[in-house]
Amino acid sequence: MKKSLPPLNWFRAFEASARRLSFTAAAEELAMTQSAVSQQIRALETRLGAVLFIRQARGLALTDDGRKLLPKVEAALETLSAATAQFGLVAEGDHLTIASSVSMIDWVIGPALPEFLADRPEVSLRLLSTIWPDDFTAAQADLQIFFGTRKQAGTRARALTPNHLIALKSPQLEGSVSDLPLIESVGTSDGWSGWGQAMGVQGLRPSLFVDTYGAALGLAAQGNGVALVSAVLAGHALASGRLVMADPRSIPAKEGYFLTIQTDTPAAHRFADWLIGVTEPRIA
Repeated sequence: MKKSLPPLNWFRAFEASARRLSFTAAAEELAMTQSAVSQQIRALETRLGAVLFIRQARGLALTDDGRKLLPKVEAALETLSAATAQFGLVAEGDHLTIASSVSMIDWVIGPALPEFLADRPEVSLRLLSTIWPDDFTAAQADLQIFFGTRKQAGTRARALTPNHLIALKSPQLEGSVSDLPLIESVGTSDGWSGWGQAMGVQGLRPSLFVDTYGAALGLAAQGNGVALVSAVLAGHALASGRLVMADPRSIPAKEGYFLTIQTDTPAAHRFADWLIGVTEPRIA
């Protein structure tokens, strides 16, 4: 049967004492008493059955066994430090986790985020990208930005506006909705068929299919055709000239984007108010 490892603190006391060659200096570094460090070293020596230090009047000296052990302990502590460093990246101050539709992250939050963070340097954000409603059930987030129906979003959610569908294309792409390739976002209740019926335009058949409005916007921006997408995503793309309206008309959307505050904190409310301010004024 394997022996259990000595406690980690014993190895930390040994490494600090070997590096400083002083129990007193090691105790100051580790925020311990000198007697506690000395006791942990003795306990480690007893467990290993080896003397690690020569105690001298003016300090310590490593024994041969101590010199053999030191590099292995140093390497082990460095490995542990590197393994845990990734979990200490959250800055002091307000930290928010936001579970959001990936389209909302790419086309609304991302472009406007520098302004938000510049005004609030104490805030750190973790963005969890999601696509389908089921993705949100596993997300532990302070805020959720959900795409779906009002029933799916729940009564606590606030609808982000404007909630209608508009046709967008690259400014370099010449032509109208009737003669350009059409990009369809599958998994939604609305599409080019409904837009055509509302506008009295017959024979609209998409030739490119994607699973998110964000992907449709990306293809349109690259000149691949006309995307029919939620207007709430389009503010920055239109303002920057990355996309233009392919047709001035729009239709109401059956699904939309909904914001829910999961953690009732001032930081969560500030982010929610900021996001609403980003989306609502962009398109009338």
